[in-house]
Amino acid sequence: METTLETVALFSLKLAYEEEGLSPILRDDLVMGDYERDVFELLLRRGDIETIQLKMNECLSLALDALGGVDKPLGRELHKLSTDFSQARSMEQLEAPLLSLKTYLKDIL
Repeated sequence: METTLETVALFSLKLAYEEEGLSPILRDDLVMGDYERDVFELLLRRGDIETIQLKMNECLSLALDALGGVDKPLGRELHKLSTDFSQARSMEQLEAPLLSLKTYLKDIL
């Protein structure tokens, strides 16, 4: 799951910060420092759902802003998927909405 968390963070930050014609944001860029696979692996081992959700919500909020907010169709859908992720109360409940977020972000990139 840590790889999927890192991927969702990466896709979100790409939406927020990557500009056409400039170097793409990659997993080893400084902006990914707090969202690396190792960070999520540690949080998952600890069972720290709240911190995982906090970190994801930081990235997803940036992506939502980049999409024009909840007033735009892409933003509304991202907000809905983000809400589903935020409402999870166990590790098992995180998986389905996380995969939906990953698929959605990949599709709109």
